[in-house]
Amino acid sequence: MWAPFCRVELSSQARGALAVIVGGLLVLLTTALWLQPATEGRGTHQQLGLPPCTFVELFQQPCPSCGMTTAWSHVVRGHWLSALACNAGGAMLAVTAIATVPWAAVGVVRGRLAVPGAAMSVAWGVTIIIVTLFQWLARISL
Repeated sequence: MWAPFCRVELSSQARGALAVIVGGLLVLLTTALWLQPATEGRGTHQQLGLPPCTFVELFQQPCPSCGMTTAWSHVVRGHWLSALACNAGGAMLAVTAIATVPWAAVGVVRGRLAVPGAAMSVAWGVTIIIVTLFQWLARISL
């Protein structure tokens, strides 16, 4: 029988690794909140001192990940439609990060976790990739 979740007891090392993941996600989400979303829909990452997208510089076309940082910055502000317009896959990743923080934090505290099945996790990851690629293809074909 297929089970969407299974309960897992966490070792102290697994709890520590999960705590590091929670910390990393909180850093990413806090950074997204600190950044101001670029009005062009991409380029927010440049506020971190990073260069413009090399793909755009070389081909004058956005790359598949263009707009992801901007999408995260919109998601943490609750600007869902703006986030989806910037990069739908990035918006999905940001929402996943937001949902993962409390779930993983509970696991760290309790020492046990309801873990999604491999099929569910793979399906979600593949969905994000497909959404990102379809949006990118639509952008470069317009």
